[in-house]
Amino acid sequence: MLSFAVLAFSCTHKQATKEIVRTVKTDTVHVYGESPVSSFPGKIKAAADVNLSFKVAGPVAAVHVGEGAFVRKGQTLAEIDARDYKVQLSATEAEYLQIKAEAERIIELHKSGSVTPNNYDKAVYGLKQITAKYEAHQNALADTKLLAPFDGYVQKRFFGAGETVGAGMPILSMIDAGCPEVEINIPSAEFIKRDRFETFTCTVDIYPDKVFTLDLLGIAQKANMNQLYTLRLKFRSGEQAMPSPGMVTMVGISYKTESSEQVLIPYSALFESNSTSSVWVYNPASRTVSARAIKPYELFTNGTIVVSEGLKAGEIVVSAGVHSLQEGEQVKLLTQTPKI
Repeated sequence: MLSFAVLAFSCTHKQATKEIVRTVKTDTVHVYGESPVSSFPGKIKAAADVNLSFKVAGPVAAVHVGEGAFVRKGQTLAEIDARDYKVQLSATEAEYLQIKAEAERIIELHKSGSVTPNNYDKAVYGLKQITAKYEAHQNALADTKLLAPFDGYVQKRFFGAGETVGAGMPILSMIDAGCPEVEINIPSAEFIKRDRFETFTCTVDIYPDKVFTLDLLGIAQKANMNQLYTLRLKFRSGEQAMPSPGMVTMVGISYKTESSEQVLIPYSALFESNSTSSVWVYNPASRTVSARAIKPYELFTNGTIVVSEGLKAGEIVVSAGVHSLQEGEQVKLLTQTPKI
């Protein structure tokens, strides 16, 4: 009698166990339609920031501008004492005129056959040589004036009048007054996606309600010492208010969506099955789950992942407790989340 009671209880317990249905959290698969955006801190720089120097040496005769001054392209900024260069040019000019007159006379005589080919060649090459020397000394005199290479602002003066400088020594530093640039550094994970870069924007704290559009100038193809890749961008002209060089900014990079078949699911829905990324897909008709292999494409920091193959929009996947389920197991939905 006791054995029968134990047996009856055991059967009843097994039957109750079979009737337990696991409750699972799920999410609906959505089309990946919006371009993701990554943000990076950056610094605003002048389009050009250069040190200006004379091409010739000598004592500085005058520096015509001070720090902070706005100058126009071609404006004379400083001058070297041109006395010695004028004397040098005068001597060369006299030599040039003499050789030129002799060469022209020999060339004319050569036309009538009165001059040997050897004398003719000497006259021609001699004229070329003195002409090059004459032009070089003309340039040297012109180079005693330091001209502004573009419209901009003088940042710093390194030398003043009366000081002697050598060729190539910085006299002034200057920044371009044109549209500034932005420089940011991106990690290798973003660098390998550079072909998918679509648009660039930035914000600056002093313009809280303004979003500036940027254009890409170039990306360094070699990482720096911090294993980051430098990316240069430029503000578009025509902006009413423009940030100044030296300000910090936050740059946003949006990416192209490569395929309308890509879908978005929570990263927590993934599990490994036979070394293959898989998810549990819920079948509403049978209320069961079945494993399906997928192809992950890109993981985002917000806990979602783009899937390029294996799922369609509208399907339902289990997004929690995926490691405790079995193929064909009947489940009960805890939540049907409308959006990821």
